Amino acid sequence: MAAFDVTGRSVIVTGGSRGIGKGIAGVFAAAGANVLVVGRDADAAGACAAELDAGAAGTVSAFAADVATSAGCAAIAAAAQERHGGVDVLCANAGIFPDGMLADLPEAEIDRVLATNVKGTMLAVQACLPALTASGRGRVVITSSITGPITGFPGWTHYGASKAAQLGFMRTAAIELAPRGITVNAVLPGNIVTEGLAELGPEYEAQMAASIPLRRLGEVADIGHAALFFASDQARYVTGQTLVVDGGQVLPESMAAMEGL
Repeated sequence: MAAFDVTGRSVIVTGGSRGIGKGIAGVFAAAGANVLVVGRDADAAGACAAELDAGAAGTVSAFAADVATSAGCAAIAAAAQERHGGVDVLCANAGIFPDGMLADLPEAEIDRVLATNVKGTMLAVQACLPALTASGRGRVVITSSITGPITGFPGWTHYGASKAAQLGFMRTAAIELAPRGITVNAVLPGNIVTEGLAELGPEYEAQMAASIPLRRLGEVADIGHAALFFASDQARYVTGQTLVVDGGQVLPESMAAMEGL
């Protein structure tokens, strides 16, 4: 069997219509999985699925839902079971990251970020539990971040809190779901080239690249391959763990450590 073989497996990728989610979906589709791309915007999800499905070893289809609601997550799980006969892998990737300094952060904005990033992760796992259990090889892969669990960045107190909270959820969920044969792990991306990053401007991108030992930002496929490992049979004895994919960004004590290299 080829390494990281997921041929024919049913994979859900929430927040899959753009950015890192699209990269994850593309990697799984290329590896032969049947992927359900989930997004709140039906048109965006459909366009993404059509693009990835062309020439993929597996199949890719779209579904529109909001992970911040239990009804939305239940519909996602039902769609995957109807189209693919079950759920083998849930990539809980949906997340938002609006910026706002703490002193001026509206309560509604805090609620919105936590509802999507934290509650959305929990509800998605909860909704998929019966199907993941029935799979016999259920995998949950959470997209967290280095921001919050390891680093901080002004304007992202709510986002950082949500990403750290995902890891707290992951560790206890991994214990609770182990008897069902389900593993729960998380990928912590650093700065990855996405549409969202482009919105922050070229100056931000250049500054970030200069602070990374590998001197470049990551690609969405880099996160996809990390997720593919966690979803594979080769990772069947790995649960409750995190994998940082950041080009070494969190390693230097300061920019001075990068001088002269």
